[in-house]
Amino acid sequence: MARRLADRKVYAHAKLRRLRREHGMNQVDMAHALGISTSYANQIEQNQRPLTAPVLLRIAEVFGVDAEFFSEAAEDRLAADLRAALADEACGVPLPAGEEITEAARDHPEVARALVALHRRYRDAAEQTAALAAPATGSGALLPPGEPHDEVRDFFYAHHNHFEPLDTEAERTADALGLRPGRSADRLMARLAERHGVRVVQAAPGRSADARRYDPDAGLLFLSPWLSDGQRAFQLATQLALLEHDPLLSQLADSATELTSPESRALARIGLANYLAGALLMPYTAFHAAAEEVRYDIELLSARFGVGFETVCHRLSTLQRTGRRGVPFSFLRVDRAGNISKRQSATDFHFSRLGGTCPLWTVYEAFSAPGRILTQVAEMPDGKRYFWIARTITRGGFGHHAPRAEFAVALGCELRHAGRLVYAEGVALDDPRAATPIGLGCRICERRDCAQRARPPAGGRLAIDPDRRSYVPYPVETRGL
Repeated sequence: MARRLADRKVYAHAKLRRLRREHGMNQVDMAHALGISTSYANQIEQNQRPLTAPVLLRIAEVFGVDAEFFSEAAEDRLAADLRAALADEACGVPLPAGEEITEAARDHPEVARALVALHRRYRDAAEQTAALAAPATGSGALLPPGEPHDEVRDFFYAHHNHFEPLDTEAERTADALGLRPGRSADRLMARLAERHGVRVVQAAPGRSADARRYDPDAGLLFLSPWLSDGQRAFQLATQLALLEHDPLLSQLADSATELTSPESRALARIGLANYLAGALLMPYTAFHAAAEEVRYDIELLSARFGVGFETVCHRLSTLQRTGRRGVPFSFLRVDRAGNISKRQSATDFHFSRLGGTCPLWTVYEAFSAPGRILTQVAEMPDGKRYFWIARTITRGGFGHHAPRAEFAVALGCELRHAGRLVYAEGVALDDPRAATPIGLGCRICERRDCAQRARPPAGGRLAIDPDRRSYVPYPVETRGL
């Protein structure tokens, strides 16, 4: 990893300076600890020389960080967030050049993060003001600044969607309980009853849409009668995680600097409990070995571990244990309207926070082919290419009048990892013509030749083409309405 980063000429002055200050060192102390000259240390911090592989390894040893700490993923994501904030029409500021935004995120990350945070608070305040000004006013109390869901997503992203303490504890618990893939529900129910005095009962059909409801006073856990065997086991494992591993879940959530409110920490705790539940049903070592064996065939893994397609996709996005890494995936779930209800990432793919995502993304095409697995080589505006698979899933009860919900789930990785996947067989991965140009969403996408564009590109306008009776994007500085 260190050598691969060094091949890219990593200029990590801001990150290295932050590490040095956090450890109470000056440049002389750091140079001595790393075994380099003071002048070389100064040149690194002044962005005049890149990090070499030996220095990267020494930094990882001295400061206790993984070499991936210096990858460009976090900077790229921050640059995307900063671009989205500055491109907001409501802010009324000219959009800087792309390279200037990238340099700001790389050279002054704290300032860039502060600007992104200020923009989020501005959006929150604007939405609250609009709501209060509406004729039908509800409660007059303003919501606290910040969005808990965004903070929790940042929290999981900061950990590359991997929590080693939870995986370690889950493997220990699964081994102690003797859990077997596809046959875990009975042992989980016995554990809940014996150790926590919890009795599992089937909820009455139609009374609640909740998959799981726990009554601590009565010691009853109500499960929906419509759950599959895998879903039932997952809900049991989640409840066990909340009851048995609450100190660990709370410790991880309470120590996170990304979580600034009780609501964010409570939401993160639920997300961590779900993570632990998945790790109980799919223990890391066994699941990683099986994934490599079947070349990440999701349906085979689903059958082997007795869980659903979505659950396997989510688990695959967490396989980042040092020394036993899986393919670094991004995972998301969307509905037909483009609302993203789940997004996790162990890679540097950037999800748009504002204005939706790209309609050319295969995750939306999946709705036109229900139940089929679709693949796509996608190219981002910065030239990075990713390999995506997507499929629809259906949630809901049984019966003609039962409400149902349809989603599409997608799993993607950088194109260099695609050869490890069974889904890449027969795909021309090296052919640039096979790639579909997509973007982060029309609000911030700089592509000017996209026929699917729904709004002008950042810094541009839409012209009316009288011949085609359509809208054509072009730069505002060269042509005007």
